[in-house]
Amino acid sequence: MAHPSQLGFQDAASPVMEELLHFHDHALMVVFLISTVVLYIIVAMVSTKLTNKFILDSQEIEIIWTVLPAIILILIALPSLRILYLMDEINSPLLTIKAVGHQWYWSYEYTDYEDLGFDAYMIPTQDLNPGQFRLLEADHRMVIPVDSPIRVLVSADDVLHSWAVPALGIKMDAVPGRLNQTAFIASRPGIFYGQCSEICGANHSFMPIVVEAVPLEHFENWSSRMLEDASL
Repeated sequence: MAHPSQLGFQDAASPVMEELLHFHDHALMVVFLISTVVLYIIVAMVSTKLTNKFILDSQEIEIIWTVLPAIILILIALPSLRILYLMDEINSPLLTIKAVGHQWYWSYEYTDYEDLGFDAYMIPTQDLNPGQFRLLEADHRMVIPVDSPIRVLVSADDVLHSWAVPALGIKMDAVPGRLNQTAFIASRPGIFYGQCSEICGANHSFMPIVVEAVPLEHFENWSSRMLEDASL
């Protein structure tokens, strides 16, 4: 998760987030190169007194400074479009979870199970255990198996919300009356934190998202316990 004074992104926990990090580094290098060239030109023009009459009217240099930016834009656009289509790919999900935003909590339904669902409320500051994070801990975590395609159906019950987990590269708007979907694969076990990313009212900052990725065997044990508790 994020830490104080962090300048970059969180460590990637899914293949899509790894692609987004690589694209970020690629685009940042292009920006650095452009900034360096522009700064050099400005310093050269300010510090030198040499002039060249061909700079005032030169077809060759005008072609260069028209074609070169177009090539740079293409080098940025092609990887961006590739990742955009990768983020929309949903192929044979192993598990489907419906996340519904409310004011101000999330409810989760595991649609592949007959009766597996729960509400996730933020744990108040005074109830936190040592080592837990303020404003980020929820009383129920969304548990998923590692290395398995997960589909999340996102909707809202009242106002606009947004289901976002940065480490997984996920951000999907929750719109009342509309069912949006996204997919991801958790590439490693861990606990990943997120928050509602759409201003949804007075307690907008108090509806955290906690995703816990565990091995498949542990997930099956957890789902069995949850179903037993629901039947009692």
